Amino acid sequence: MDHKTIFPYLVGMKSAILFIGFMSVIMSLKAQQEYYLISGTYTSGKSKGIYVHRFNTVTGKAQEVSYAEISNPSYLCTSPDGKFVYAVQENGNGEGGGQVAAFSFDKITGKLEHLNTQPTGGEHPCYVAIDQTGKWVAVANYSGGNLSVFPVNADGSLGVATDTKQHSGSGADKERQEKPHVHSTVVSPDNKKIFASDLGIDKIMGYDLDFATGKLTLSSQSSVDVTPGGGPRHLTFDPKGKFGYLIEELSGHITVYKWKSGKLKEIQRVSSLAPGQKEFAGSADIRVSPDGRYLYASNRANYNNIAIFRIDPKKGTLSLRGHQPTLGDGPRNFNFDPSGKFLLVANQNSDEIVVFSYNAGTGALTDTGNRITVGKPVCIGWIQP
Repeated sequence: MDHKTIFPYLVGMKSAILFIGFMSVIMSLKAQQEYYLISGTYTSGKSKGIYVHRFNTVTGKAQEVSYAEISNPSYLCTSPDGKFVYAVQENGNGEGGGQVAAFSFDKITGKLEHLNTQPTGGEHPCYVAIDQTGKWVAVANYSGGNLSVFPVNADGSLGVATDTKQHSGSGADKERQEKPHVHSTVVSPDNKKIFASDLGIDKIMGYDLDFATGKLTLSSQSSVDVTPGGGPRHLTFDPKGKFGYLIEELSGHITVYKWKSGKLKEIQRVSSLAPGQKEFAGSADIRVSPDGRYLYASNRANYNNIAIFRIDPKKGTLSLRGHQPTLGDGPRNFNFDPSGKFLLVANQNSDEIVVFSYNAGTGALTDTGNRITVGKPVCIGWIQP
């Protein structure tokens, strides 16, 4: 090949390499803009199970990709590597009993494949969490009043429960607190403990998890007492792992804890309702913004709103900034998208997820006008492609 033919050949090769590089950048940018939204639901209405959408973190719009049929996957979690999804099946004994299901997730097609199902050892499991290593899954059984731990097998499926802890007792509200009702199993920031918030006995029970055997033992701080009649539901921590925040379903209050040396110390308790409001709150979920500046809590009943609190960066205490109507009925779980730009709210009774934009300066939530139609949505998770 002489210089007359090799020059245009080299120019063509260079152009091709530049084009491939350009397309790689474009695909990379697109991948960074889109995430998979995984929605858990109740299947007593229009829903068939778990729904998968592609969510664009620039536009705030979503497009349905697939769904997996399963009974009442009301709460779910994703593995740290995004390859697996674990979902409870919130059923009673008359419906086959409580179960937890494992799915593999294909990041290319966005499809879920059922791996296996294990009994949870109690009725109406309502919460599932996975530890930071991705090797252990903890499930809360609401009606059973207990929690169970499951090992994650090499293929992502779940082994039989390695331990189940039964709670006992009752609370001040004779109608809602007639017995234990474990409502969440939250892994501590140091990945050593599991905190089981029990709505029925007004306690947060603390367990140490043995990573070799999957056994649970009561921690040195075996329990944290919650104000009688409060009904502890969900617990979350700030991004730095210094403070814990508990939402109480029955009272509508939030209790703030300092988290240090493996113990929770109460430092504040504040209502998530507006001043003067005292009706039943039906509070459901609680989240701290990814930047750690604001805290949000959902109230159902007659309120259907999200309470917005400013977090003191040094003390961790809260100051109420206002309330944002959820523009739907029955806000359960809600979650920030991975970019931190949007807050998505699952309105169970209006079959819709509402997308709000997040203002990092003021904490305000603004309706984007974007809606995601899902039957009885109650939980929101994320997976990066």
